[in-house]
Amino acid sequence: MIDTVNLQQGLTGTIEKQGTRSDVQKTSDQSFGSLLKNAISTINEMQHDADRSIAQVEVDDAVSIHDAMIALEKADLSFRTMMQVRNKLVDAYQEVMRMQV
Repeated sequence: MIDTVNLQQGLTGTIEKQGTRSDVQKTSDQSFGSLLKNAISTINEMQHDADRSIAQVEVDDAVSIHDAMIALEKADLSFRTMMQVRNKLVDAYQEVMRMQV
């Protein structure tokens, strides 16, 4: 999952920093594909972190169950958010394909 708090803070920080034209060009240099790839890798890492924390609770109780459940819920929420974004992108693509030229 993309940590929504960090994402909101990052977006807010990016918007606040974009005072000049050169700042806007620096942030627009990153393509949509790379943004999507970074988001998916972040979500994947959150899933792995949740799996590791649950395994630690099962094996040696090194992590509290509360921390493991929080990590699991973060991973679940981020995955569901990613799926909703994917669904919206697919719907938009299908709508564009239905347009008559």
